[in-house]
Amino acid sequence: MTTTSDQSVSDAVTAGAHATEIARSGASNLRGAAGGGADPARVSAVVGAALEGIRAAIRDHKVTYEEFDAFKQWLIAVSDTGEWPLFLDVYLEFEVEKVAAATQQGSIGTILGPFWLDGQAQLDSPATLPMRDDEPGTPMILAGQVIATDGTPLAGATVDIWHTDADGWYSGFASKPPAGNLRGVVRCDDQGRYEIHTRKPAPYTIPLDGPTGQMTQAAGWSPWRPAHIHLLVSAPGHRTLTSQLFFTGDPYLGNDVASADKPELTLDPQPTGNGDQVRSDRDFVLEPEA
Repeated sequence: MTTTSDQSVSDAVTAGAHATEIARSGASNLRGAAGGGADPARVSAVVGAALEGIRAAIRDHKVTYEEFDAFKQWLIAVSDTGEWPLFLDVYLEFEVEKVAAATQQGSIGTILGPFWLDGQAQLDSPATLPMRDDEPGTPMILAGQVIATDGTPLAGATVDIWHTDADGWYSGFASKPPAGNLRGVVRCDDQGRYEIHTRKPAPYTIPLDGPTGQMTQAAGWSPWRPAHIHLLVSAPGHRTLTSQLFFTGDPYLGNDVASADKPELTLDPQPTGNGDQVRSDRDFVLEPEA
């Protein structure tokens, strides 16, 4: 990822390979139970509509053979770099999330994205995320409570949290941060309360050295994501909430390449009086499983 402080780019092949491995294993499918076998009528309807949309674009814009061949080469490049999870999560997942949100209660969510990793440090609240001794960035506390839709505190709730460092790099998807950096699964107390000490993340671009970033730039679209914190909030007997939290004043709010930012998910961290440390409080409401 390109960042505000480091204009070098990540290794798209490395990041893509890791994201593809996670997607292939199904480990990132944390947003609901898997469906049954494929319904031929539904496959026909959805795939047919998608193909007709592409055919309509070809007709409406009079796509040439040169452009068609370039498109095929681009598809091959996306496959070769393993960037399908990145491309799909950036440009399509937000629409799937809208469909899911229409029938959900509790706190508002957003997309998962391609950079979640399983098997991270298990921590009790109050918790400090794993980080380097000289971890850059503004010290930050994120705290709150996990409750049910009826207001009951959810003992046993967990907050799975991950985000970039202050230079915009995700551990596990770039060589700069060590493994597990700024990632953890925090166990709330018996009142569903959590407190997480970390560093404020930075805005970043999607990888620009791969086909997804190259297509984005060729189209003249912004490749930037506002600074954000990823969260999976869960409790026994309740639907897992997939969310991200953003920050007031970020220059890329409203122009997120992944279309994932929402005003309801914006934090306004305030100084704690302890050096340059800031704090935000955010409660989460989980709905019962169906």
